[in-house]
Amino acid sequence: MYLLFSLSLHPYQNTLVNPDKDFTRDRKLSPDKLISFLVSEGSSTTKNELLDFFGFDHQSPSASAFSQQRAKLKSDALYAVFNNFNQSVAPSVNHKSAYRFLAADGSTATFFSCTKFSGSEYYIKPGHSDKGVYSIHINAFYDLENHTYTDAILQPVHKKDEFRAFCTIVDRHPIIPNLKNVYIGDRGYCSYNNMAHVINNGQFFIFRTKDIHQKGIIGKFSFLDKESFDTSVNVTLVRSNSKKIDCGDTYRRFIDKATSFDFIDYGSTGTYKLSFRVVRFKISDNSYECLVTNLPSDEFPPSRLKELYFARWGIESSFRKLKYTIGLSNFHSYKPELIKQEIFARLIAYNLTETMINQVVIKKKKRKHSYKVNFSVAAHICRTFLRQTAKENPIDVIALLKKELIPIRNDRQFNRLQTAHFRKPRYFIYRAA
Repeated sequence: MYLLFSLSLHPYQNTLVNPDKDFTRDRKLSPDKLISFLVSEGSSTTKNELLDFFGFDHQSPSASAFSQQRAKLKSDALYAVFNNFNQSVAPSVNHKSAYRFLAADGSTATFFSCTKFSGSEYYIKPGHSDKGVYSIHINAFYDLENHTYTDAILQPVHKKDEFRAFCTIVDRHPIIPNLKNVYIGDRGYCSYNNMAHVINNGQFFIFRTKDIHQKGIIGKFSFLDKESFDTSVNVTLVRSNSKKIDCGDTYRRFIDKATSFDFIDYGSTGTYKLSFRVVRFKISDNSYECLVTNLPSDEFPPSRLKELYFARWGIESSFRKLKYTIGLSNFHSYKPELIKQEIFARLIAYNLTETMINQVVIKKKKRKHSYKVNFSVAAHICRTFLRQTAKENPIDVIALLKKELIPIRNDRQFNRLQTAHFRKPRYFIYRAA
């Protein structure tokens, strides 16, 4: 069993609302227990969750006491624990690959609130509904091999900026020695600024982009007269129309004032040169897909790039498990700052569950299907493990997970347009008993 992360807040005093007086008295909900409770919290009411956590002790804290204690924590406290846990389980330099593949994507978390707690920056009316909800946008990076979230930025829905969030995470993302990060994103992440931030950090990217026949960042390049190709292009970025700027023989691209580019000031005569590959391949009888990347062509031919971009779907599947298995769609507060607490707590719970699953060695047998650990059952086992207050006779998590196996059926396909739809959050009084 690997070493479980520490939940102590001692190194993170700046994450308390009032560091000089918060958590100075001995309470039943100490910082360690408070964070353990938040991470292991399910979808039931706060009172029922507290009863479960404290083993139905008649002296367990009240819901009001819990609310007062959690109000002393900034959401940064849970983010600090999230980072602490990720550092403790990060891949080592003996990783089996020289690359770490990280998918970037976003999702929204909806919750109920009231005007005094949430401004208009959180309020939306989805679809044609007359009733609105409050929403936070989650920008996340996801390790496609270890199935864990490596970083996240939370934004009010009306201040959503996936480009800025991507650049911020890339600039601060840990880089493990002898292990290169490969950031994979869909068309919403394909921009020159994002490419430049990745390259500036000495890392790699794979972005899907608009086809060569559409207006986009590769729409004006000259390509071979072929339907499928893999070619390198060079572009010189400028932010001034001055004729004194010499771009040589490379394609010149002007970046206007409304478009973000952090490496040249608007109006200056500076230039920024970019080189990357454009890979176009067939995906059906009448459709093609384009990817841009700075990965070496000898190690990453078009066939492998296609597989890697397809693997990006793992982050889409993870959001579903995060919301409906871990419980991200069931919050226990009205205040956005406390909602952010719960989001990072759910990310920790998700990572803990997947990290436990990664420790399970499944013996290969002559079967029709390969098998994997049932994530739903694993999440319940890990939640129970966190809730054990007594250290005597702890549950054997790995032994339990080995018994909860389900077949892997990768050949199943579902129409996304038929299955994806908006779901409103459940109000507090309708939670499971």
